[in-house]
Amino acid sequence: MEDYAGMNDIGAVVEADRAHVWHHLSQHKQYETVDPRVIVEGKGMRVWDAKGKEHIDAVSGGVWTVNVGYGRERIANAVRDQLIKLNYFAGSAGSIPGAMFSKRLIEKMPGLTRVYYNNSGSEANEKVYKMVRQIAHRHHGGKKWKILYRDRDYHGTTIAALASAGQDQRAMQYGPFPDGFVRVPHCLEYRKQWDVENYGQRAADAIEEVILREGPDTVGCLILEPVTAGGGVIVPPQGYWDRVQEICKKYNILLAIDEVVCGVGRTGTWFGYQHYGIKPDFVTMAKGVASGYAAISCTVTTEAVFEMFKDDPTDPLSYFRDISTFGGCTSGPAAALENMKIIEEEGLLQNTLDMGDYCLGNLQALMDKHKIIGDVRGLGLMMAVELVKDRKTKAPATEETAAIFEETRRQGIVVAPPPYGLLRRPVARQADLAEELRPAHRQPFAHPALELVQSPVPHRLVMQGAQGHEGAQVVV
Repeated sequence: MEDYAGMNDIGAVVEADRAHVWHHLSQHKQYETVDPRVIVEGKGMRVWDAKGKEHIDAVSGGVWTVNVGYGRERIANAVRDQLIKLNYFAGSAGSIPGAMFSKRLIEKMPGLTRVYYNNSGSEANEKVYKMVRQIAHRHHGGKKWKILYRDRDYHGTTIAALASAGQDQRAMQYGPFPDGFVRVPHCLEYRKQWDVENYGQRAADAIEEVILREGPDTVGCLILEPVTAGGGVIVPPQGYWDRVQEICKKYNILLAIDEVVCGVGRTGTWFGYQHYGIKPDFVTMAKGVASGYAAISCTVTTEAVFEMFKDDPTDPLSYFRDISTFGGCTSGPAAALENMKIIEEEGLLQNTLDMGDYCLGNLQALMDKHKIIGDVRGLGLMMAVELVKDRKTKAPATEETAAIFEETRRQGIVVAPPPYGLLRRPVARQADLAEELRPAHRQPFAHPALELVQSPVPHRLVMQGAQGHEGAQVVV
């Protein structure tokens, strides 16, 4: 790494940050006595801070984003070349990278045909909500306007997106929210709400119960993550998705799948919904679409949805009257095209499956050894170890979770703090990197739970605290 610590002005950079930057998800009182963290360089799975310290980045850039790792020059070069040729034109017109990426993307998504470009995952989901509401007005006489969302799922940070947040803490103090967003129960069998044999089907039946309570003629859309991410890495039980699709078809409800986290390889397929044979009406994505090398998100729809906005050209309100200014940036699809090529050429989907199986097996072995582990679950390179004080009561091990967080930070493993501190990893991570998580100089831990930090598995450990959820998780 270039010696940033030796630069004459690096102290000025830190002071400028302290004086003027409002960091995301941060309580700034701490920066009156400690320096804010400033990251200056990344390569592969490592980043370096302003003091020259090397860290293993266990959070894929902080929020499930850098799927192919840092320092991919071919993506940077593709972006540079495109910016020189044409950096921007509003999305009311097309562009070469926009057209070509949409073609490549749709090839990966049978049954879907149209790509609407946006700037962020929150915005991608907002477009779905606007489309559903406009469809309600134009095709259902103002009915079928309600949007169902699931407990523990998360769909973004705007006001409407927070109205559909299944994580209460994220939405606290930001209301009042717009009407018409209705919660359905989660499907985490470990924290089961019904004592039944076919839990997946029963959890889906609970969605139908909400629909009947609200009135089927008022419900227009159901939005779900294929695997709940920040809410605890919840892999839906067998039978869940089949029943969900049956319910949506029965009541003519559009199904939206939020792939902002799961999408572009994290679960071992291009998109998480493809594990389950789901046929969605909408799919949203962001984050790993370009691995953070440029801002881009997509709202993808079926042709049937698209046709509902062009059926009456004489009506001045018939088309989708929306624009995303930076959805017109050409750097996003240019980066996304190169990102997709890397995933294909390096076999990263198969790598995700292979490393996922390896990680899960080792985590299950740890569960056999440590009673503090209540549950292990995951799909591909999305995994969770739920920490509990007692396996019978399932009381969350909040203090132990905090201890793991502090130890990983001390050892130079970048993790996000509780309660939403989730460790994520680029899909490019290889098994031999396990040794880097347990170097010989580390000292023995005072608590057995901290062995998780040194477990011989190729992952970055993560802590999710208990606020807003019943358990504390270590998540990869």
